[in-house]
Amino acid sequence: MPFPLYLLAMAVFAMGTSEFMLAGLLPDIASDLDVTVGTAGILTSAFAVGMIVGAPLVAALARTWPRRSTLLGFILTFATAHALGAVTTSFSVLFATRVVAALANAGFLAVALTAAGTLVPPDKKGRALAVLLSGTTVATIAGVPGGSLLGTWLGWRAAFWAVAALCLPAAAGILKGIAAERVKDEAAHRPALRAELAQLAKPRLVLVMLLGALVNSATFASFTFLAPVVTGTAGLSEWWVPVVLVLFGAGSFVGVTIAGRVSDQRPALVIAVGGPLLLIGWPALAMLADEPVPLLTLVFVQGALSFALGSTLITRVLYEAAGAPAMAGSYATAALNVGAAVGPLIAATTLSTEAGVLGPLWASGLLVAVALLIAFPLLTAIAAGRGAEVLR
Repeated sequence: MPFPLYLLAMAVFAMGTSEFMLAGLLPDIASDLDVTVGTAGILTSAFAVGMIVGAPLVAALARTWPRRSTLLGFILTFATAHALGAVTTSFSVLFATRVVAALANAGFLAVALTAAGTLVPPDKKGRALAVLLSGTTVATIAGVPGGSLLGTWLGWRAAFWAVAALCLPAAAGILKGIAAERVKDEAAHRPALRAELAQLAKPRLVLVMLLGALVNSATFASFTFLAPVVTGTAGLSEWWVPVVLVLFGAGSFVGVTIAGRVSDQRPALVIAVGGPLLLIGWPALAMLADEPVPLLTLVFVQGALSFALGSTLITRVLYEAAGAPAMAGSYATAALNVGAAVGPLIAATTLSTEAGVLGPLWASGLLVAVALLIAFPLLTAIAAGRGAEVLR
């Protein structure tokens, strides 16, 4: 894989760390800025909504900009937003910095997803996406626990400074590593924005975006509420929570890596095998959550299956949107973040039911079931045209 892909993944790691670590910092932020934890929680919602809205909007605005300069601008904006957030004493200002950071993150990821596909042969997009998304999975393994520990040790502001600092080597690497890209040549042959938006009328593109959103909803529905399962149902101490999150992240890294090897040529195999296993896994986790060993094992397995299936579907989005070279990444980003925003909301409604803290696990199973009920009758169509060059 080209070295610039790993530079992009480094930036995605910094951004993923910022997105996920906030959950562990909310009590400290609330206390420091004199707001309730519930009020502080809207920082998470603001980021997710900013990602959903920002991906297509910012990608449309930036579609004619030089790709290297665009990526550099987004990551420096992201770093600046975190630096400002780290020094402010106003919750309103912090909220604004999270919105700006989300827009920069959305724009960066939308452009990076498209750029990743252009750095490799047309039939290697799945592997390129796996490298890029490895930044997110490594963030769940190392960045998120590290950010939480840093916040506990030195305060939440230190965690924000750390994210800003992580962006700098990635920015320097992008400045050097993406330098040879022929942006002007690409811009001359790029379709009009109207034509790129018209790709959204393609049934197969809408289908894989929907399936990607459903699977990601299931992933984040359970991931968001794993802590009370660990400390409540399993009866483990709170120190086991980061261990469980790291296991989930490690599984996601394995899943993305494996899917990256096979999703380009055999997407139907990943969906046909991984989908039913993922469906079985969520109810199994709910029923065995009171046993620590099965809990820890299944968390790893579900992380692997969730990201294997999810990354395969997002790869299909890039293939199906091949006619929208500037906007394809934003469609994939939007699908990912609709899932990230909707999943926890659905899961939260189950906490007040008889299922209690296990409700999100059952909700994840239901979301995967819906995805498979849609996908399996249309599996041939979903997997048709493995290479971008044969998709119209």
